[in-house]
Amino acid sequence: MLRPAATLLLLASPALADPARIVGAEATQASGGWRFEVTLEHGDTGWDDYADGWRVELADGTILGTRVLTHPHVTEQPFTRSLFGVLLPDGTTLVHIRARTSQTGWAAETTPVSLD
Repeated sequence: MLRPAATLLLLASPALADPARIVGAEATQASGGWRFEVTLEHGDTGWDDYADGWRVELADGTILGTRVLTHPHVTEQPFTRSLFGVLLPDGTTLVHIRARTSQTGWAAETTPVSLD
């Protein structure tokens, strides 16, 4: 049986997990849509806590594309992954990148990326 203090500690664990940091992001227009290269940094510990994705959004939160990361990157930090064929509404000059981890879910903060 867990004591009340132990129960609180277990419930708080996911909130103490660190979010993934976006340390770089580039966008390039190509035929068939935009290509995004995003560099993440996270203290991946294995399958229980790792950066498991990122997505491209408009300022209003509309999701334009999602890159799923299917495994931990414990020994590869920071790491860069690409997403191809992202279609943007005409006139879009700025998008936001949002990271996700298996423990914390989608980050509250985004990283803006200007489109040249």
